[in-house]
Amino acid sequence: MPVIALVSLVVRDYDEAIAFYTGALGFDLVEDTGRGDSSRWVVVRPPGAPDGTGLLLARAKNDAERASVGAQTGGRVGFFLHTDDFARDHARMTAAGVRFLEEPRHEPYGTVAVFEDLYGNKWDLLEPQ
Repeated sequence: MPVIALVSLVVRDYDEAIAFYTGALGFDLVEDTGRGDSSRWVVVRPPGAPDGTGLLLARAKNDAERASVGAQTGGRVGFFLHTDDFARDHARMTAAGVRFLEEPRHEPYGTVAVFEDLYGNKWDLLEPQ
Protein backbone atom coordinates (compact mmCIF):
# COMPACT_ATOMS: atom_id res chain seq x y z
CA MET A 1 0.00 0.00 0.00
CA PRO A 2 1.61 3.31 -1.04
CA VAL A 3 2.01 6.04 1.57
CA ILE A 4 3.45 9.53 1.43
CA ALA A 5 6.69 9.18 3.34
CA LEU A 6 8.28 12.63 3.10
CA VAL A 7 7.46 16.07 1.79
CA SER A 8 10.37 18.32 0.82
CA LEU A 9 10.41 21.75 2.37
CA VAL A 10 12.96 24.11 0.84
CA VAL A 11 14.81 25.98 3.60
CA ARG A 12 17.44 28.68 3.74
CA ASP A 13 19.73 26.93 6.23
CA TYR A 14 19.72 23.42 7.70
CA ASP A 15 20.61 24.37 11.26
CA GLU A 16 18.12 27.23 11.63
CA ALA A 17 15.38 25.01 10.19
CA ILE A 18 16.26 22.16 12.55
CA ALA A 19 16.22 24.59 15.50
CA PHE A 20 12.76 25.88 14.55
CA TYR A 21 11.11 22.56 13.81
CA THR A 22 12.57 20.75 16.83
CA GLY A 23 12.50 23.68 19.25
CA ALA A 24 9.44 25.78 18.42
CA LEU A 25 7.28 23.01 16.95
CA GLY A 26 8.59 20.14 19.07
CA PHE A 27 9.34 17.83 16.14
CA ASP A 28 11.85 15.00 16.42
CA LEU A 29 15.06 15.11 14.40
CA VAL A 30 14.93 11.71 12.71
CA GLU A 31 18.00 11.95 10.50
CA ASP A 32 20.80 14.40 9.74
CA THR A 33 23.30 12.79 7.42
CA GLY A 34 26.00 14.51 5.36
CA ARG A 35 25.94 13.55 1.71
CA GLY A 36 29.61 14.03 0.86
CA ASP A 37 29.19 17.50 -0.57
CA SER A 38 27.77 20.46 1.36
CA SER A 39 24.27 18.98 1.33
CA ARG A 40 22.62 16.95 4.08
CA TRP A 41 19.67 14.56 4.33
CA VAL A 42 17.66 16.12 7.16
CA VAL A 43 14.33 14.64 8.24
CA VAL A 44 12.06 15.91 11.02
CA ARG A 45 8.63 14.72 12.09
CA PRO A 46 6.12 15.35 14.85
CA PRO A 47 6.53 13.08 17.86
CA GLY A 48 4.41 9.97 17.51
CA ALA A 49 4.03 10.35 13.74
CA PRO A 50 4.08 7.06 11.84
CA ASP A 51 7.50 5.99 10.60
CA GLY A 52 8.33 7.77 7.39
CA THR A 53 5.79 10.57 7.74
CA GLY A 54 7.90 13.69 7.90
CA LEU A 55 9.53 16.69 6.32
CA LEU A 56 12.74 16.53 4.33
CA LEU A 57 14.44 19.86 5.01
CA ALA A 58 16.15 20.64 1.72
CA ARG A 59 18.54 23.60 1.65
CA ALA A 60 18.07 25.85 -1.35
CA LYS A 61 20.96 25.45 -3.80
CA ASN A 62 20.31 28.13 -6.42
CA ASP A 63 18.47 31.39 -7.01
CA ALA A 64 15.24 29.72 -8.16
CA GLU A 65 15.13 27.51 -5.06
CA ARG A 66 16.04 30.42 -2.76
CA ALA A 67 13.14 32.40 -4.26
CA SER A 68 10.72 29.62 -3.29
CA VAL A 69 11.70 29.56 0.40
CA GLY A 70 8.60 30.56 2.34
CA ALA A 71 6.40 30.65 -0.74
CA GLN A 72 6.14 27.02 -1.75
CA THR A 73 2.33 27.05 -1.69
CA GLY A 74 1.71 30.46 -3.22
CA GLY A 75 0.65 32.08 0.06
CA ARG A 76 -1.97 29.45 0.94
CA VAL A 77 -1.95 27.22 3.98
CA GLY A 78 0.11 24.33 2.73
CA PHE A 79 0.79 22.26 5.83
CA PHE A 80 -1.57 20.84 8.43
CA LEU A 81 -0.35 19.89 11.89
CA HIS A 82 -2.95 17.82 13.74
CA THR A 83 -3.01 17.70 17.53
CA ASP A 84 -5.01 15.89 20.17
CA ASP A 85 -4.81 18.91 22.51
CA PHE A 86 -5.08 22.26 20.75
CA ALA A 87 -4.83 24.41 23.89
CA ARG A 88 -1.66 22.65 25.08
CA ASP A 89 0.15 22.87 21.75
CA HIS A 90 -1.03 26.40 20.95
CA ALA A 91 0.26 27.62 24.35
CA ARG A 92 3.59 25.77 23.97
CA MET A 93 4.13 27.05 20.44
CA THR A 94 3.19 30.62 21.36
CA ALA A 95 5.62 30.53 24.30
CA ALA A 96 8.33 29.27 21.89
CA GLY A 97 7.80 32.32 19.67
CA VAL A 98 5.68 30.79 16.90
CA ARG A 99 3.75 33.56 15.12
CA PHE A 100 0.03 32.85 14.87
CA LEU A 101 -1.79 34.91 12.25
CA GLU A 102 -5.18 34.66 13.96
CA GLU A 103 -6.87 33.77 17.20
CA PRO A 104 -7.98 30.14 17.56
CA ARG A 105 -11.38 29.51 16.04
CA HIS A 106 -13.90 26.72 16.28
CA GLU A 107 -15.08 25.30 12.98
CA PRO A 108 -17.38 22.35 12.26
CA TYR A 109 -14.27 20.25 11.53
CA GLY A 110 -12.35 21.27 14.69
CA THR A 111 -10.36 23.95 16.50
CA VAL A 112 -7.83 25.67 14.25
CA ALA A 113 -5.42 28.59 13.98
CA VAL A 114 -3.04 29.53 11.18
CA PHE A 115 0.63 30.07 12.00
CA GLU A 116 3.79 30.76 10.03
CA ASP A 117 7.01 28.84 10.14
CA LEU A 118 10.31 30.72 10.28
CA TYR A 119 10.20 31.32 6.53
CA GLY A 120 6.58 32.45 6.25
CA ASN A 121 5.03 29.18 5.06
CA LYS A 122 1.49 28.98 6.41
CA TRP A 123 0.38 26.05 8.56
CA ASP A 124 -2.84 25.08 10.30
CA LEU A 125 -2.63 23.85 13.87
CA LEU A 126 -5.76 21.73 13.99
CA GLU A 127 -7.50 19.60 16.57
CA PRO A 128 -10.05 17.67 14.49
CA GLN A 129 -13.54 17.09 15.90
